[in-house]
Amino acid sequence: MRLFSNLYDREIEQYFYKSPTSFNKYSPREILAYGLGGTLYMPATRENIHEDILTKKHAGLTSLVICLEDAIGDNEVEKAEQMLVKELTSLYEGFDKGYIDIDELPLIFIRIRNLEQLCRLVDLLGERLKLITGIVIPKFRRSNGESILQKLASLQFSNTPLYAMPILESKEIIYKETRDKELFDIKSLLDQYKDIVLNVRIGATDFSGIFGIRRNSDTTVYDIAVIRDCIADIINMFVRFDSPYVVSGPVWEYFSSAKRVLKPQIRETPFIEKYGTEGAKIRQEIIGSHMDGFIREILMDIANGIVGKTIIHPTHIQAVQALNAVSYEEYMDAFHIISEGNGEIGVLKSSFANKMNELKPHLYWAHKIMLKSETYGVLHNDYTYIDLLKQHSYV
Repeated sequence: MRLFSNLYDREIEQYFYKSPTSFNKYSPREILAYGLGGTLYMPATRENIHEDILTKKHAGLTSLVICLEDAIGDNEVEKAEQMLVKELTSLYEGFDKGYIDIDELPLIFIRIRNLEQLCRLVDLLGERLKLITGIVIPKFRRSNGESILQKLASLQFSNTPLYAMPILESKEIIYKETRDKELFDIKSLLDQYKDIVLNVRIGATDFSGIFGIRRNSDTTVYDIAVIRDCIADIINMFVRFDSPYVVSGPVWEYFSSAKRVLKPQIRETPFIEKYGTEGAKIRQEIIGSHMDGFIREILMDIANGIVGKTIIHPTHIQAVQALNAVSYEEYMDAFHIISEGNGEIGVLKSSFANKMNELKPHLYWAHKIMLKSETYGVLHNDYTYIDLLKQHSYV
């Protein structure tokens, strides 16, 4: 699998100084953690999931979650499990017949309800479990997560990893008086299983629901004070220089137009300077489908050290991948920081002559940029995310 796959033709390739590399579920854990991109959620009751995968319907899709939890009514659980097994059986048959190979298969995760359901699915799926990259664990706490992690650890095949992706979304985490202890306990638990923990995810929708809050399409999650403060503490705990974890951004809920309250949140100048009237049209498509709020939230995710994002509509895939692509300037700064990071030099001027690079403080950032460059690629100096966004229609 490669980010921008199905879009990776000559027109796209020309934008990259360093092309995104291919990866699959057997690639190193740190590559997969950075390569999830826009992780598409879909309910397990949805039909023909296997067809979408086999026909590569969603361009650029690198990861998806089939949900058996909040997306499923309590009275639909048995039906959803049966449909999941059916879809994965059809996918397994297509894979076995060579309709799709391992490098084309997106990273597939199942979002479970509890340990009992996980055990039941393991028995029902059998060999088909090898199609799965991991298990998403909702409302993760130490009290309910340890037994699931123990089960996943026991399921590791000799050459087929099965990863865990805990979602932080419980009231114990969002409530200020219990947050620090809960996050510390979760971190201590995950550290025991860090080799099988692929990603830590943030459940902002559940957090918001606890306070009766729902952001509109003009508002990012960082504009909601209680959510912003909680995200800051999650980042503090899990994105430190000595932490092995990657944190992904919370879901964006909107995928269609509505009446606008605030002004558009992306500037016109970068679009017009590069593409003139065509650029203005691209910007208008983005604004008309309320993607500008989504783009702003992704940029805020990146600024806060978050990589990738949960999405609920295929039109969101390209925006996540494009905005996470590494710029040439970032890549060269990171390259020089790592190259000179032997302790002999303390500071050097950026090769772009616009900033100071302090080698020790910026070293961790540089290593993260290098990891992102493997999966998202590095754009040529003359290109930006706008060049990637213009390949996709948002209306």
